[in-house]
Amino acid sequence: MYQHLALVTPQTGNPLVPGWTEVIWGGIAFLIVFVALWRLLLPRIAKTLQERTDAIEGGIERATRAEAEAERLAEQYRAQLQEARHDAARVREESREEGARIIAELREQAQAEAARIMQAAQAQIAADRQQAFASLRNEVGTLAVELASKIVGESLADEARQSRVVDRFLAELEASEGQPSGARPSS
Repeated sequence: MYQHLALVTPQTGNPLVPGWTEVIWGGIAFLIVFVALWRLLLPRIAKTLQERTDAIEGGIERATRAEAEAERLAEQYRAQLQEARHDAARVREESREEGARIIAELREQAQAEAARIMQAAQAQIAADRQQAFASLRNEVGTLAVELASKIVGESLADEARQSRVVDRFLAELEASEGQPSGARPSS
């Protein structure tokens, strides 16, 4: 180890100050590198910086246009939304009115149908009453003729005679219903 240190020759002067030949060669090398950078690299750097500036400015301009377009579309959307709300309110109101009209029509139809059914029922009841009265009259007549035949002891086969007997019997029966129960019509 000590031998290695012996090979180094001691220098004369300040080790921090370079020699004049080194300064000249260093200066020439610096100028060559500086000129090369100035001519070759600096235009590329300037071009790249300009492209970046243009891209940033273009991006800002595009962003401004996009923001304006977005604002325009948002305003258009708000207008359409307001119009849709107005239309929905109008449709709801029309639907309510239409529903009320339909309900009124259905009520009228139901009342007319109920009146028609009541009239038909009353007519049917009247017809059934007439039929029952005729049937009852027939049966009462038949029973009255049979009873009268047994009481009188002679045959009442003649239609005209039967009819007169039945009519007289029913008239007496109706008259007795109209008077108090203690009073009987005289025959």
